[in-house]
Amino acid sequence: MDRNLALMLTVFVGGLVALQAPINSTLGRTVGSFQGAAISFSVGLIALLALAALTSGTGTIGRARELEWYYLVAGGLIGAAYVTSVLVTVRSLGAGGVTAATIAGQLAMSVLIDHFGFLGLPRAPLNASRVLGIALLAAGAFLIVRD
Repeated sequence: MDRNLALMLTVFVGGLVALQAPINSTLGRTVGSFQGAAISFSVGLIALLALAALTSGTGTIGRARELEWYYLVAGGLIGAAYVTSVLVTVRSLGAGGVTAATIAGQLAMSVLIDHFGFLGLPRAPLNASRVLGIALLAAGAFLIVRD
């Protein structure tokens, strides 16, 4: 995928993620937090299964056996933890606060992943500009969530 298109797509979907928190929060308030997260994931699962079947069929799913267990389990568990926590925390932090805190956490962890080359990614050593970027984003998140 072209880098500019990838950037635009990521920004667009990132904007949609900001909608996810208040939508799922209302769902969770109505039916219960874990129940709301289960409904959210079930709808996503159905949509993804349909998309997978339409785009390339289900023939390649068997290749999942070639992966280490954590590639099969961790993503789903992390997604469930994120959706469930956002469902609850948006009530006190607001959509902006949840998004700011999420992005700050994502950036900090991503820089560590890059630094150590975890999960097969090429190493990108920690340097002063990356540390400054994390600090500025943390400051921005703090300014968003403070009263």
